[in-house]
Amino acid sequence: MSDDRVKEIITQSLAYLTAVKRVRVFSFVIMSNHMHLIWQMLGDHQREDVQRDFLKYTSQQIIRYLSEHDPVLLKELEVNATDRKYQVWERNALNIPLWSDKVVWQKLAYIHDNPVKAGVCDHSEDYVYSSAKFYFKKDMRWIFLCHIDG
Repeated sequence: MSDDRVKEIITQSLAYLTAVKRVRVFSFVIMSNHMHLIWQMLGDHQREDVQRDFLKYTSQQIIRYLSEHDPVLLKELEVNATDRKYQVWERNALNIPLWSDKVVWQKLAYIHDNPVKAGVCDHSEDYVYSSAKFYFKKDMRWIFLCHIDG
């Protein structure tokens, strides 16, 4: 996912999910080969349903984009399984319950530190596809974000 257009597909999907009040997004980072997200389901929406819809929609959009703009990368995603030709997302995404404020802030820091640890930037708030700038500099680029403190 080094192509920013692929990252935009993901952020637009998060914006949509917040706009239709299915989720509240508190933190995210989209790296070249993975992403991290802290979100909360709203109303009677179940995590499994929202996650399934998010992964399915973004997969379809990413595959469509890659088929037109990066067929080499699309070929790398080919699995030719019985139920799909391509695999964009890992099948068993890891979900970690955040049961205390301490754990929430630890995960938030971990998410924001990802680009720095990967050597992509020197300061987490310099990485565009992250909520770090929202937390450190009150930047409102990602209008779908909600501060963890409410």
